[in-house]
Amino acid sequence: MIRLQNVTKGYRLRGFNKSVLAGVDLLVQPGEAIGILGANGAGKSTLMRIMGGVERPSSGTVERTMSVSWPLGYGSCFQSSLTGADNARFIARIYRKDPDALIRFVENFAELGPFMRQPVKTYSAGMSARLAFGISLAIDFDCYLVDEITAAGDARFRERSHAALTERSQNRTLIMISHDPETLRTYCRTGAVLDGGRLHQFDNVDEAIERHLHLQGA
Repeated sequence: MIRLQNVTKGYRLRGFNKSVLAGVDLLVQPGEAIGILGANGAGKSTLMRIMGGVERPSSGTVERTMSVSWPLGYGSCFQSSLTGADNARFIARIYRKDPDALIRFVENFAELGPFMRQPVKTYSAGMSARLAFGISLAIDFDCYLVDEITAAGDARFRERSHAALTERSQNRTLIMISHDPETLRTYCRTGAVLDGGRLHQFDNVDEAIERHLHLQGA
């Protein structure tokens, strides 16, 4: 379970305060597959980083009773001066996994070739996303946070991503951000829309998509 209660988040930017989240309440139960929509800059990625524990809220409480992945997407979660293999090895030790087995899995899944032994700072955004996705799949999380990851890589990688996410959405918790309604319909059963710093939940992902499109049109 993940529970957010009255979560706020703000940043101080060049002499003024920017409020991103303004009292978000959210309850995600084990086994749910929820898609989160919102306009660019609405705070979706910030919300996901808070759910994953990567970032702290300005106020409010976050409770987790299940293991949660780091947000999988284009924001790097790695030490950029280390190679992909070294980052994978470090994460394997944190989660008490066999480093060599984890690296073999990632090499096979992400198909980074010789870049696996190159510093992550030489990677494109898509390559970093593929590395992050591959490492997270090698670790058995209860909940996966996914931020536009399905757009990364070529057709072969997208097919692998689709198969992996479909399997995990059946027996794990999935929280996904995407601007593509069809992607959310594929993986998610319920939905939520972030607007004006507040999150509005819907029992059906199509209702969330309809609300999002209405706000975009307005």
